[in-house]
Amino acid sequence: MDHSQDGFVIDLPSPAQKGKLSLEETLKKRESIRSFSSKPLTKEELSQLLWAIQGTTRNWGARTAPSAGALFPLEIYVVLKEGVYHYSVKDHHLDRILEQDLRNSLSKAALGQDCIKEAPAVFVIAAVYERTSRKYANRAERYVKMEAGHAGQNLLLQAVSLGLGAVPVGAFQDEQVRQVLHLPVNHEPLYLIPVGWKK
Repeated sequence: MDHSQDGFVIDLPSPAQKGKLSLEETLKKRESIRSFSSKPLTKEELSQLLWAIQGTTRNWGARTAPSAGALFPLEIYVVLKEGVYHYSVKDHHLDRILEQDLRNSLSKAALGQDCIKEAPAVFVIAAVYERTSRKYANRAERYVKMEAGHAGQNLLLQAVSLGLGAVPVGAFQDEQVRQVLHLPVNHEPLYLIPVGWKK
C-alpha cells in the first residue's frame, strides 16, 4: 500500500458514484462472512468503504448515513497490517495513529474471534455521545446507536457491491478495545466490522 511521503497519511482516491450491482442485488447477496484471505484491500476499496460508512454527499457536509440534527457523533477507525488509522471525513484520507499491526490484540479484546485477526481491514465505529446529547439530552444514546446501525449497514452493503465479505461484530470488551487502539476516552466503540476477500 502506498503511503504519502511521511508515512502517516493514506491519501484516498475519489469514491465512485455508480456501482456494478443494483441495490436489490446487493441486498440479496449480503451475508455474514467470517473467514478471510490475507489479500490486502486496495486504496480504491478502502476509499469506497470509508465513503459508504461516513463520506460526505453534499457541499455543506451531509453524509451517507443520516445523523440526528446533522451532529455527526461517529468516528471511524481502520485497523490494518500497517497500523491503526483514523478517517478524516473532511479530507477523505486516513491518518495513522499507531504504527503496528494490532489485529491479534483486537481479536483478544473481541473474545478471541478469528475474523478480527484474519481480515485485512477491521473498521471500528466509535461514538462521541456528547456531540448529540448537547441538543437531544437523554435521547442522544438512542439516536447515536441508530446512526451507527445506518453507517454499519452502508459498509456491509458497499462491501458486497465490491465483491468483498464482511461481518458486524458486537461481542467485545469495550474498555479493552479502547486501550488496544488508544482511543480517546470519550470515543465509545460500538461496532467492529472486519472486511476482506472471502477465503
